[in-house]
Amino acid sequence: MKVLRTPDERFDNLPGYNFSPQYLFVDDCEGGELRLHYLDEGPAGAPPVLLMHGEPSWSYLYRKMIPPLVQAGHRVIALDLIGFGRSDKPSERNDYTYARHVGWVQSAFDQLNLENVTLVCQDWGGLIGLRLLASRPDKFARAVAANTMLPTGEQPPGEAFLAWQKFSQEVPEFPVGKIISGAVTCELSPDVVAAYDAPFPDEAFKAGARQFPVLVPTSIDDPAHADNVAAWEVLKRWDKPFLTAFSDSDPVTKGGETYFQEVIPGAQGQPHTTIKMGGHFLQEDQGEALADVVNAFIAAG
Repeated sequence: MKVLRTPDERFDNLPGYNFSPQYLFVDDCEGGELRLHYLDEGPAGAPPVLLMHGEPSWSYLYRKMIPPLVQAGHRVIALDLIGFGRSDKPSERNDYTYARHVGWVQSAFDQLNLENVTLVCQDWGGLIGLRLLASRPDKFARAVAANTMLPTGEQPPGEAFLAWQKFSQEVPEFPVGKIISGAVTCELSPDVVAAYDAPFPDEAFKAGARQFPVLVPTSIDDPAHADNVAAWEVLKRWDKPFLTAFSDSDPVTKGGETYFQEVIPGAQGQPHTTIKMGGHFLQEDQGEALADVVNAFIAAG
């Protein structure tokens, strides 16, 4: 497997992102290793909050949430998925599969030896993070789902997702920073847009970002169908606290919180909330507000 690694200097002096990089290694599934980057902030002995990003962002998306979570006394871990952020980037699109992404995160999670975890997941952070939770339910204390889903392919995708999928495959250059800025309600400064672009010096580094949209299950023939159905069977028995915190201005996942609330036992009676003035990347629009929701949810026990 040919692997690209973004030069460290690309991550120098990014606005609002003054965190120390941490690394571990996962099996690349072809006899080699991949370096996976993560942030680990706050007291080491505190129960961890695991922040899972989606497509095409990276842990930079959580920079506004990490300080208030740490201030509340939590250990905060934010992974960069393989192909994103400071993590290694296999160069070929067929290097990336849904199953491999789940396996890479499972390996990182097990190496970190985490217990009593609060999962916070958005976008692909949910497609992977909820699979992780379902595979290790005893390791998690609670979960917060924000603008995410766990599709099995049985329901047709919405028009907004299909439009995004088509764009992602046809656009000559995959404009990561512009994609982020087009899916928020606030106006991003040029240096913040550049920070989202930082992991990707050129198109060769974007194989994972290009591949993610076509890995979302859209039919029951999808390779991930059976695994996601099995994960739902676990979630439908999950009686630990499960909270939805979707935003009010995301055309892709709008309304998706309802199914989580209806079928997951732990979602019953929880203070589900709608984050106002939040686009798809609500952590960018309303990161502090989402952090307050997470802190209150944990404090409630």
